[in-house]
Amino acid sequence: MAENNVKNMIGKVFNDIADAIETGQFGEKVRVGITTLGSEHGVDNLIKGAELAQEKDSSIEVVLIGPEVDSELTQVVVETEDEGYRKMEEMLDNGEIGACVTMHYNFPIGVSTVGRVVTPGVGKEMLIATTTGTSASHRTEAMVINGINGIIAAKAMGIENPTVGILNVDSARPVERAFNELNANGYEINLTESIRADGGSVMRGNDLLVGTPDVMVTDTLTGNILMKVFSSYTTGGSYEAQGYGYGPGIGEGYDRTVLILSRASGIPVVANAISYGASLVKGNIQDITKAEFEKANKAGLKDILEGLTKDTRKAEDEEEVEAPPKETVTGTISGIDIMDLEDAVRALWKEGIYAESGMGCTGPIVMVNEEKIDNAIKILSEAGYAAGEGE
Repeated sequence: MAENNVKNMIGKVFNDIADAIETGQFGEKVRVGITTLGSEHGVDNLIKGAELAQEKDSSIEVVLIGPEVDSELTQVVVETEDEGYRKMEEMLDNGEIGACVTMHYNFPIGVSTVGRVVTPGVGKEMLIATTTGTSASHRTEAMVINGINGIIAAKAMGIENPTVGILNVDSARPVERAFNELNANGYEINLTESIRADGGSVMRGNDLLVGTPDVMVTDTLTGNILMKVFSSYTTGGSYEAQGYGYGPGIGEGYDRTVLILSRASGIPVVANAISYGASLVKGNIQDITKAEFEKANKAGLKDILEGLTKDTRKAEDEEEVEAPPKETVTGTISGIDIMDLEDAVRALWKEGIYAESGMGCTGPIVMVNEEKIDNAIKILSEAGYAAGEGE
């Protein structure tokens, strides 16, 4: 018996050494958090996914952020979703975890997520840029930034020169021209060719099914729908069983690695999302984000984006509105069109209410202090914005 125990111990040591050589993680594991409240399938669904992720990869330490449960995983106990988000942000900012997986999280405007799917045609992985959040309020501008976000995620995953395709949706051609201009100015975007006979870097539905590019660029709302279809087309839609989730929020100057799941994400997707987060930490996604935006800006990104949106910009002599003193904004108001979002925020500022814009799971939102939601909705309604109920 003692001899067998010694053999098992020696075997484990060699396995640990092999894992360390393969992952580059000698002694220090990548800590990935997951908030465990909010799933349509219950807390247990997320716990099982988290346990599966840690079981499959010994280089990961999963940290549960939620109510106390019967699990051997590391736990940080919170009782509500809002408390979980605050604890997640605190742990990310303090370096206690390198990434965190969560649901129904409101990113600021300028940040959007890069999803990761397995395409059904040939089983190839593909990144969809982007799937929730919004990179900019102008559609074409956002799609250009989405492409950069996708390249960042791909490079963090170890793809040195990812191929990029643009889904054939509105704005695809202006985005293609912007990418070509960035290429000409020295920021490399490796545009690929459609599998269809006429080729080109504008991708058709066939390219979605076979995963022609490493990074498929689209607008975020289309990307969100694609993620749901790719994740649950075999289950009828109520249970997302495939893929890696909606991915990390990426944006210039954004320094948290927060990955999004749907409330319908099932155990396999939960496990994969945690693995995705760990891979991004190992790939130094924050350093890559900074470097890629620096290179793109050097290639004239800001001027190119300005050229795309000049016809929709307000006149320069428009009244300037100063923001009131900043305060906590946990109350959200939905039902405002993305093109009106920043104007709605300024309308509240004019009335002395501090507000911020954001993107929730179902679309644009204005965020205000919870105690001021009713007054804010009244102001927005009187100003002509179609404000919905506070959430």
